[in-house]
Amino acid sequence: MTEDKESSENIIPLTSSGKKGDGDDTRSGSGINFRLAFAIGAGAFGSAFQHGYNTGVLNAPQKLITEWIGECNTTLMKEVDKDSTDMDTSECKHGNNEVVLIWSWIVAIFCVGGVMGGSCVGVVSSRLGSKGGLLLNNILMLIAGVFLFAAKYAGSWEMLIVGRLIIGINSGLNAGLAPMYLNEISPTALRGAVGTVYQLIITISILLSQILGMTNVLGNDMGWPFLLGLTIIPGILQVITLPFCPESPKYLLLDKNDDNSATSALAWLRNVKPSEVKSEMDEMRAESETIKSLPKVTFKNMLMDPALRSPLIIAMMMMLAQQLSGINAAIFFSTSIFTSAGLSEKDAQSATLGMGGMNVAMTFVSLVLIEKAGRKTLMLVGLSVMVVCTTMLVICLELGDAVPALKYISIVMVITFVVGFATGPGSIPWFFVTELFTQSARGMATSIAVVTNWTANFLVGLGFAPLMLVMGPWVFVIFIVLQILFILYVWFKVPETKNKSIEEITAQFRQTL
Repeated sequence: MTEDKESSENIIPLTSSGKKGDGDDTRSGSGINFRLAFAIGAGAFGSAFQHGYNTGVLNAPQKLITEWIGECNTTLMKEVDKDSTDMDTSECKHGNNEVVLIWSWIVAIFCVGGVMGGSCVGVVSSRLGSKGGLLLNNILMLIAGVFLFAAKYAGSWEMLIVGRLIIGINSGLNAGLAPMYLNEISPTALRGAVGTVYQLIITISILLSQILGMTNVLGNDMGWPFLLGLTIIPGILQVITLPFCPESPKYLLLDKNDDNSATSALAWLRNVKPSEVKSEMDEMRAESETIKSLPKVTFKNMLMDPALRSPLIIAMMMMLAQQLSGINAAIFFSTSIFTSAGLSEKDAQSATLGMGGMNVAMTFVSLVLIEKAGRKTLMLVGLSVMVVCTTMLVICLELGDAVPALKYISIVMVITFVVGFATGPGSIPWFFVTELFTQSARGMATSIAVVTNWTANFLVGLGFAPLMLVMGPWVFVIFIVLQILFILYVWFKVPETKNKSIEEITAQFRQTL
């Protein structure tokens, strides 16, 4: 029992709520105000945009870029050998297999970068703070944007790979730092809704990438470099707006031991006088004193300490539930799924836009419901909808040729699948990890969870196409099995954190030790 007591001390209250278990935070500044909304927008927009936009931006111009890859070396050789009249330029072109391999790397390297960036979240957040890390991370955004835009004009597909890797690192860092910043500046009563903002912007940016990627916009031979380079604009807006916002009060007090700056930051965010945040500051001071008496949380502690390992496993499983549920198969290959169902290319693109629009709309709904229905309930509802839709999609794709009406039902199933995803699995995992850990462990835990998310993302992106080639529509049976397993795990293992203090959450973990 002594060991259990020591382990449990690693997790201490972090919420700003003076009450346990109720959702009424009656203190001044506990609701939304202009300053808090501005900080939420500044912290989330430029960060989540990179993540979502660069996830979906390659879907529309794939054919244009692969054709360019096959020809770009030919152009360079013509410049070098202008005087050579008998040169066989066809030998300079990449073969089809080589083009496919290059394209696969351009797509997949984004996730590799995400893993690299995600693994640095803990170090960056502890040294620079979540706000400081987000601002510095925009250096990578700018470098990546230049590489992505200039690749065509330089005739170098290698620059696309480098650009995608760098923007992946940027997105991996953003995926950890932005939800952390949103969590730490939010009143307890708004924690879930504010955390959902990150996923909301991801869905909006994916939809925007699909709209801009249409042939009559930027999805053409002249426009696709601009389509890829547009990723720098939200980052520049963040560089302009975020400096007006304070650093996380928790970081200033608990990591930097700067009481005055923390008080000023919290008062600014709550839009009240410094004297009116005394209660919230007292709670953070108590947390600070407790953290000082504890050893620094390391990766080994996260794995060996039962009081830290249990919530870490839950956080990782929530991330896996998001990525292995099959959503990226829908995003990466939505157009080809609709085409295989018998739709024309134009109709398939329209259906893909409809899917993106529904994703945005339902994420708005999730933002409203999250503090009413709760995290666990929305996860279960979302995953259950996805199981039904995936099962129906297998039937539609398998029997579509025999029953033409099923081709159109497949469109409804894919869009409804996205509805289920946006209801819970899409938004909840990003901020859920920040609710399970204190300031001392949050950076390390977030880093591990984000790396888990990006690794699963990479495996789905890399493995779905070959598996679909071998298994056909039956590849979705894999996702059905995984969805059922995640439903069971959430039902039996994941605690409800709505309106609960960290003390109450960790008490549930201690009961299982």
